[in-house]
Amino acid sequence: MDDDELIASMAGGDDTALRELYARHAPWLAVRLRSMLPAADVEDVLQETFIAVWRGSGGYRASGNCGGWLWGIARRLAALWLRRRGPAALAVPAEVEADSRLGDPAEVAAWRADLWEAVAALGPPGSPEREVVRLLYVEDRSVTEVAALMGTPEGTVKSRAHRARRLLRLALRGGSTAQGGAG
Repeated sequence: MDDDELIASMAGGDDTALRELYARHAPWLAVRLRSMLPAADVEDVLQETFIAVWRGSGGYRASGNCGGWLWGIARRLAALWLRRRGPAALAVPAEVEADSRLGDPAEVAAWRADLWEAVAALGPPGSPEREVVRLLYVEDRSVTEVAALMGTPEGTVKSRAHRARRLLRLALRGGSTAQGGAG
């Protein structure tokens, strides 16, 4: 049974289809969520994602990309979680804090503030530009892979990447930035 058929079965109340879809997609979703969330909260957001998938299975259109649909739900739930938690949820990993090669703590703090400001210029976590940057440059995925994961055309991925690079350059130069996150 393919993913579209599993979702159709879920819409009819088949909980074994949910278990199968979870087994197929939870591992890669968890990996992607770990790049946005503290490790301790990934499982909670993942569970919320599949609850939302179960509830929304009746509205799924089989003409779309199942992986993109699932990631869209997970990304939105992760962004909501981060908004509820506030800036404390974006704490710098201990490995970075402990890295003595980074130099003077005051310089590190200034660099970190500049970086957070630049990333904020891309929009909230889960916004289109921020996701494209993460997938292309952090996860080192191809444009084709990003397009498939996000359920968008490759041209859209390229234009979002171009806009994101422009926003980051402006923010890092100290220029005024328009918030990202537009469709």
